[in-house]
Amino acid sequence: MRALVLRGPGDVSDRGPLEMVDLPVPEPEPDGVVIRVSACGVCRTDLDLAQGRLVPPHFPLVPGHQIVGVVSAVGARVRDRREGDRVGAAWIRWACGECRWCRAGLENLCPDFQANGCDANGGYAEYVAVPSAYTFPLPQAIDDLHAAPLLCAGAIGWRSLRLANLRDGDPLGLAGFGASAHLVLQMARKRYANSDICVFARSIEERGFAKELGAAWVGDTSDTPPFGLAAIIDTTPAWKPVVEALPRLMPGGRLVINAIRKSNADRDELTRIDYATSLWMEREIKSVANVTRADVHELLEFAATTHLEATIDARPLKEANVALHRLAEGKGLRGATVLRVHDA
Repeated sequence: MRALVLRGPGDVSDRGPLEMVDLPVPEPEPDGVVIRVSACGVCRTDLDLAQGRLVPPHFPLVPGHQIVGVVSAVGARVRDRREGDRVGAAWIRWACGECRWCRAGLENLCPDFQANGCDANGGYAEYVAVPSAYTFPLPQAIDDLHAAPLLCAGAIGWRSLRLANLRDGDPLGLAGFGASAHLVLQMARKRYANSDICVFARSIEERGFAKELGAAWVGDTSDTPPFGLAAIIDTTPAWKPVVEALPRLMPGGRLVINAIRKSNADRDELTRIDYATSLWMEREIKSVANVTRADVHELLEFAATTHLEATIDARPLKEANVALHRLAEGKGLRGATVLRVHDA
């Protein structure tokens, strides 16, 4: 099979660091399946791996964790999947099921949590092997290319929105407007019809896109909206938007940081956090760690019943380096990028 391999972190350009190679088609584990991949979304976490902010257990590695395809092989002990089933696989690959967090329904916090495209080879390949219990039936109403971003950008956005602890009518802010935030805005408008949504984005194009999707107000990260916000969800790779967001919160407001890694380039921004204006009045900071299977199942059901739709830029698998480079540059992006692997 064709697969894109990351041999180690390096410079992200139109030509690297991913290398197209031929690999053997994987065999399913006894409790696993093999998926013939039709589409795989490109995530900022893939960029974190490529640039060394997130270090996997081993190289070489096939990235990719927003995986859509059809089951092509089934392990000997699998009873819940059959060849031909259309499924997705997400960031969550495995959790122990026995620790205090798993028993509490928080498998995303499991100390032994494993991720597709990080702890094992992912979906930037024609086939991928995954545990059967961590695959997700996909709604027929959503095609493969549009389903892919829902498996991470959508699912992590769903979790972020729940952690924001909003009530209908509470104003919400979104810092950054990429793959996840453009879905969160739509989710919020459908779930909280009376809530105004403000978007902080660095580019004029992103702000215009947010307006198209129904944002009540848009501005740069340093701009001040016309009213305080009950919660802000930050999806950026930087610290400056976090520092700028805190004073925009109402008393008792919550900042939810939806990013596995933050860049160290602007860590000095954190020295600007002032207790009186940033944290006083019981403002909170909450991080988002991974997703649970329940997050993915709930988001897929919500997407199917409310017609939630990702805006996508579909590209062939061979253009994954181009996609990562555009993500690193942060220019000309609109919604989510999805790689076409096999024809659906």
